[in-house]
Amino acid sequence: MVSDVTGKQVRHAERPEVVYSKKHWSLLKTLRSRAAQVMEILDQSHLHSIVHGSIARGDISEKSDIDVFLPNPPSSFIIENVLQKHGVSVNRRVVIQATPLYAIKGYIEIDKKRCISFPLVKLRPVEKDFYKFGGDASLSQLKEEKRVLGVDKRLMLIEPTPEGHVETTIIGQEEATAKVLGVSLNTVLDRVHALQRRDKVGRTGVFVERELLPNETFEMILKKLAYENPAIRRRLKFYGR
Repeated sequence: MVSDVTGKQVRHAERPEVVYSKKHWSLLKTLRSRAAQVMEILDQSHLHSIVHGSIARGDISEKSDIDVFLPNPPSSFIIENVLQKHGVSVNRRVVIQATPLYAIKGYIEIDKKRCISFPLVKLRPVEKDFYKFGGDASLSQLKEEKRVLGVDKRLMLIEPTPEGHVETTIIGQEEATAKVLGVSLNTVLDRVHALQRRDKVGRTGVFVERELLPNETFEMILKKLAYENPAIRRRLKFYGR
């Protein structure tokens, strides 16, 4: 039995059940409420967003961040204008590309715990599936206190239960995991490879990370980076914006 913010583990064969403590439920409610505040503002301007990862699944910790993601943003200007209109202050703005193959994204950091992210290029199907793989929840699901299936960084499938969740390794169960999550097998294999490699070699940093100056826009920086970097230029040429 293990006791911490997530409560205790009760083992049943290879499917341990994690029973959440009162502290865990309270923290989950707080984090979801803070995510919903941002999502409400975006939703009022017809900007669809999701929250993904542990906040969507429910297996949060004190270190959990809130990343509100807009899958199909009209433009960064509209997003920033909406935030300004509602008096939401912005700590910093960053363009990030994890690897040369992954989509380049914009990040608007509201505070140390909350950010809004969005793609600056068209997402490949496998990249769209990344969010479903980890678990994603809409504003309405947060309001209804629903938790979703998803895979954590340990490659454990998190299945919500009334008391907490049941977790199962997806290693050796990649095809079944793809079916239950409604994603492609390629997505599961990609994430397994990436996360296992990170466990082996550790975090290796990101391919591109560029903080914006006050007078710069995300689109302006994307254009500059594409001019300077052949890999970004190829990605834009192949998939477009």
